[in-house]
Amino acid sequence: MKLANAFSVFTDLRSAIKVAFWPTLKAIFARPSLLFQPSLLSRTFMSNVWLVFAGPTDEGGREVKQSLITPNAYGIVLDIGAGLGHTTGYLDRTKVTKYVAPEPSTSLHEGIRKTANNAGYTESDGSLVILSCGAGDTLAILNALDNTPVDTIISVLVACSVPSAETTFQHLIRDVLRPGGQFLFYEHVLSPRADVAWWQRFWTPLWSFFFDGCRLDIPSYLWFENMRDVDANGQEMSMWKDGQGWGKPGEDEENLWWHQAGRYVKRTL
Repeated sequence: MKLANAFSVFTDLRSAIKVAFWPTLKAIFARPSLLFQPSLLSRTFMSNVWLVFAGPTDEGGREVKQSLITPNAYGIVLDIGAGLGHTTGYLDRTKVTKYVAPEPSTSLHEGIRKTANNAGYTESDGSLVILSCGAGDTLAILNALDNTPVDTIISVLVACSVPSAETTFQHLIRDVLRPGGQFLFYEHVLSPRADVAWWQRFWTPLWSFFFDGCRLDIPSYLWFENMRDVDANGQEMSMWKDGQGWGKPGEDEENLWWHQAGRYVKRTL
């Protein structure tokens, strides 16, 4: 693996510090207790980074998301870790009746609201629901939907930072996605190349410290593909009726942020 690729984390880290240092410092002055809450401080830093880099990041994955989300998403859509709501730009308003956006970083909520409103989703008509919880709080998500399961779950660049991600997604898809519903994802994941994976694991402690727990070494696409459930008789089976995953076209295989996308349809019991 080229050293330039192996050490590319510093380019991104430098850019992140450049845009987020002063806003994060202001947040510390306003709330000194952040210094004693490293996870919350990291989330604050990441939120400030995302306010600047969400747009370029969205643009970088536009081709994949247009082919993944636009033709497939329908009904009630749950967008895990909604960020600034860029997913709404890929939704077909004639097919998607409600956009549900759980986002624990409340400083991003106004951005979600603005982006979603521009796409035709508003809280006033019930087509937009913004939640302050994370992906793991399935009870809060279901309560907000009056226990109505969703038709589509979308995960875009979020599995890397979800606590206990494998278990969390298992519960989300089992409990919140209706039978026959679909799961769409686009994530940066652990590379199948041993040399790239070694560097991903090496840099993950540093990267996750700054970026709200984001890990470079999560094999989420394999978790999704192999997700299991049990039938009415207690027999284990695949969670999915059908589906497939694929890579990002033209991506450098030495990229530390190696991407996979996929669409899976939940089995009807």
